[in-house]
Amino acid sequence: MRAYTGAAAAALLISGSAGTALGAGSGQDAEVVFTRDVAPILQRSCQVCHRPNNMAPMSLLTYEEARPWARSIRNKVVAREMPPWHIDPKVGVQRFKDDRSLSDAEIDTIARWVDGGAPRGNPADLPPPTAFQDFGAWTIEPDVIVTSPPHTVPAEAGDWWGDYIVPSGVSEDRYIQAIQTRAGDLRVVHHALTYAVTDPDPAPDDASNDFFLNEYAVGKNADAYPDGTGKLFPADAQVRFSFHYHSVGEEVVDRTDLGLKFYPRQEKPEHVLWSRQLGLAGELDIPAGQITRHDGYQKMYLPGKLTAFQPHMHFLGARQCLELIYPDATTEMVSCANFDFNWHIVYNYADDAQPIYPAGTTLHVISYHDNTAANRGNHDPRNWAGSGNRTIDEMAFGWISWYDLSDEEYAAELAARREARGGAN
Repeated sequence: MRAYTGAAAAALLISGSAGTALGAGSGQDAEVVFTRDVAPILQRSCQVCHRPNNMAPMSLLTYEEARPWARSIRNKVVAREMPPWHIDPKVGVQRFKDDRSLSDAEIDTIARWVDGGAPRGNPADLPPPTAFQDFGAWTIEPDVIVTSPPHTVPAEAGDWWGDYIVPSGVSEDRYIQAIQTRAGDLRVVHHALTYAVTDPDPAPDDASNDFFLNEYAVGKNADAYPDGTGKLFPADAQVRFSFHYHSVGEEVVDRTDLGLKFYPRQEKPEHVLWSRQLGLAGELDIPAGQITRHDGYQKMYLPGKLTAFQPHMHFLGARQCLELIYPDATTEMVSCANFDFNWHIVYNYADDAQPIYPAGTTLHVISYHDNTAANRGNHDPRNWAGSGNRTIDEMAFGWISWYDLSDEEYAAELAARREARGGAN
């Protein structure tokens, strides 16, 4: 974890750590072994990627597979580089959906296992193996899948930006409950934005009047909306795929899928969910050899509830924080994440931990870029970097998901939370 600090304040409904170490090895005097103590941690937080024919470089399903990597495992988890969950555990809201991060006790268990010689333990203590989806399988169950036309990415070429518009086959208004973009070839799809197109004769490369659906970038998970919220997919809308492709040294043909899971027909969720690029920092100035900070702001004119935060930067991105500036000028730090370009993770707040805010609140997105040699993702710390769409250029904004509340809904939610906290503000 990079040693950056951000302003910190008590965020709404901060929770404790993600979990506790498993097994009898959690006692400081007991020997920590793989079968009883370490294997359950790997099952919960690591094996979803670290298994044969998956994205991780090695499998950690068995003791024989994990033992040669023991020292590397220790270093990665102690540094909180793995599993990929980069929320700062000391700042803001700490309760999220699908959180695979390790608690301090779990990290200590793995460190003690390695420091004690990484013993196997009794094979009878191994937990039953976990059943995982095949690599690349849908993490939602889509009702409709829309596929982009085949696109050939040359072995060597400049980055390519362009759009394809594809019929959806959806003939009636439906509300989206969950959505996922599944890249055909992860190596060449830098990102893919999707939009619902209602214009029967849309401009080939103009999405300004389209309705935003979803964003995919490397390491991105599916978007499952909170109960009672959804996005409208209009009848007979087409889907615009807006791509950024980059070459990888061999010719690749990509077809990318968009999966839509709908609410039942005629069912309308209580709130419409919005997802937008908010807190854009404007033109970026990142001198060679320096760490820089850029700030972006977005005023929210209605009361609302935040449901998800996804930082977005490129290779120089180091850390991003989301702060609320209330109408009375008081501030509250909601989340900070140490950014890794290989993992564009959507941090979905737990339902009862979703921050709420009154009308007139300003969302403040604080982005840090590291253009020094200490940044392992930096291709050339001798060069200035600035804003742009290329992979080697930089960006600074947050993908924010939220829904609006009425004044009465906000007042009721605020009163309920104060009561749950014993009257504390």
